[in-house]
Amino acid sequence: MSRVVIGFLKFTLLAIILVAFDASEAQTPLKMGFYKTTCPTAEQIVRDTVNRAVTANPGMAAGIIRLFFHDCFVRGCDASLLLKPVRGSEGKSEQDAGANAGTLRGMEIIDQAKARLEVVCPNTVSCADILAFAARDSTNIVGGFSYDIPSGRRDGRASNINDVRLPSPGSDLDTLKKEFMDKGLSVRDLVALSGAHSIGRAVCNFVASRLYFFNGNGTDPSLDPEYATTLKKKCPKNQLSRTTELDLVTPNRLDNQYYRNLKKQRVLFSSDEALVDSTITAATVTIYANNPIAWKKDFAAAMVRLGSLDVLTGTKGEIRKKCGVVN
Repeated sequence: MSRVVIGFLKFTLLAIILVAFDASEAQTPLKMGFYKTTCPTAEQIVRDTVNRAVTANPGMAAGIIRLFFHDCFVRGCDASLLLKPVRGSEGKSEQDAGANAGTLRGMEIIDQAKARLEVVCPNTVSCADILAFAARDSTNIVGGFSYDIPSGRRDGRASNINDVRLPSPGSDLDTLKKEFMDKGLSVRDLVALSGAHSIGRAVCNFVASRLYFFNGNGTDPSLDPEYATTLKKKCPKNQLSRTTELDLVTPNRLDNQYYRNLKKQRVLFSSDEALVDSTITAATVTIYANNPIAWKKDFAAAMVRLGSLDVLTGTKGEIRKKCGVVN
């Protein structure tokens, strides 16, 4: 056999091996109990850290769940949202984006869990997994239900303001559906995850267009008049830097009250009100309003799917030592 043929065969074999390796890396799945042998107490440490913080301040649960959504919806669940802006750098991070700037809560809780894990299992548990666990545990504390979520995510090395494309409070239904479907999430996932708006607070400025500037200087007629009056007291026109609860009925409870509010036109954002703009989404809203178990089941399943978006696994990315900076 000639040297040329032998060389060709070696090259072909190497190419096959490399392709197989790449395919294997690309398909490395998340799995339950990923840290069972490498850090058996990982999930318990996160759970304990979150429980202490949320028990002291229930509003932190909303902050953590929001962190999880805002992270996974941009570049996938790689904890890129947790990377702090670098002083002196011309580039801005995801934290600088309009949807995030000055409104992110709960990052210190993730940092606390990470610090504890680095003592017990150094260089082992990713910030992306800590955030996924923390969102699950926050759901359990303020919602009374939990779910199993697979792990094995690794942390990204980049965070860029230009990558941030998040649903806005003023989005219409078609826009929301496209944004979710582009991520591989369903319309039902959209409606189920919107239920997270049953907890937490929002800056009044985000609802000003509905209260004071609708079609110029009016109030959005789709708002229940009594509810609009209450909101105006909480958000005076000259004090729009204030905050208000997303749900005035059960503000610290993750439940299906959001859907009951929605049917009464007592929701804060236009993007919430948009969910009753089609027969399909409106029907799902009615199901969730009447059946809390159905909503909890769908919310849990949607959170797992959200947590699987564009994850880094295998040897991709890194395991950060501190969640706010790359290694």
